[in-house]
Amino acid sequence: MNKYYRHYTHKERTSIQKEIGTMIIGRSSRLTHFLEWREYKVVFKRYASLYFAAVIEKDDNELIVLDVIHHFVEVLDRYFGNVCELDLIFNFHQTYFILEEMIIGGHIMESSKKNALKMIANNDGLMDANFFKDEG
Repeated sequence: MNKYYRHYTHKERTSIQKEIGTMIIGRSSRLTHFLEWREYKVVFKRYASLYFAAVIEKDDNELIVLDVIHHFVEVLDRYFGNVCELDLIFNFHQTYFILEEMIIGGHIMESSKKNALKMIANNDGLMDANFFKDEG
């Protein structure tokens, strides 16, 4: 799963993902969660078998971004009940919705887990209502 806040071609996105993925996965867990990459910084964190990463401007605060990543993972954990790779694969649309509830245009919009989960539950209710309406 990935989300970009700048336009890149499919080829550029594939290259970026491969380059950053290789840097992160090969890195020792004893080292920091911050890397210099091109004119940016990469902030990442591993949770079990899942890696979460954000590419930020050089002057952005890495610790705040690391906290945002942790916040996102906590919301995913509460929503899915201990999130795993299969949750993200089979529910990618819901994962994107959760991300969009929390971060809009690259800026954090909802810092409350409770409020984010409430909005997600409301959306789930609307989706269920529309599904049953279409089925009936």
